Amino acid sequence: MPGIDARGRLGDEPFDHRVTKDGRVLISFEGRQVTVVAGARGTRLAAALADAAGDPHAVQLLLAKATGNFKHGNER
Repeated sequence: MPGIDARGRLGDEPFDHRVTKDGRVLISFEGRQVTVVAGARGTRLAAALADAAGDPHAVQLLLAKATGNFKHGNER
């Protein structure tokens, strides 16, 4: 999808996720957990991730949107 990932970072698939039994979605960026999405939002995200399972770019885009703007340049 041109225009959405202008810098091409999602092509490297930096995001990973795990859905827990209670419906929470644990999102990791380059191996480090960055956020947990729970409740109704987590349930909707888990369903959307299941629907997009065949398209890695769509999964990466969903995870990037769920994390929001978490990188500010001072992470170690």
